[in-house]
Amino acid sequence: MSDKPAYLTRDGRAKLEAELEELQTVGRRQVAERIGAAKELGDISESGEYEDAKNQQAHLEGRIREIKGILSRAQLIDEENGHGNEVRVGSKVTVRVEGEDEDETWSIVGSAEAKPREGKISNESPLGSSLLGKRRNQKVTVNTPSGTMKLTIVKIQ
Repeated sequence: MSDKPAYLTRDGRAKLEAELEELQTVGRRQVAERIGAAKELGDISESGEYEDAKNQQAHLEGRIREIKGILSRAQLIDEENGHGNEVRVGSKVTVRVEGEDEDETWSIVGSAEAKPREGKISNESPLGSSLLGKRRNQKVTVNTPSGTMKLTIVKIQ
């Protein structure tokens, strides 16, 4: 398990705690019922249902361990304290990508909350890590898996 901090917003922490509670109560009960029903069908050595239920149980327990690990290393992001001077985890950054007409706005979050399609990028991603510590009007070159991006920081919140 990693010792590096898991940066979370208050909302992100609450969602993980709710997911953990759901998995430990409802999820475990459902899997146990499924395993029990498969055992009642008879010979479990050749039961596809039993094997599938046990795989589901392993996946569920793995996710529970993962969430517990994230929460044990959680460091809350201070979203209220002004981020206007420099990009950091918790900042909302508006950038202009070279060659584009419209600005894009991204929130810099910890990897546990990253959802690029929703504009939440990880502080560990190539884009997120290259923005950290930068200031307004600063030009940034980012090497991404799809090529090099050049952008200018327009606004930091």
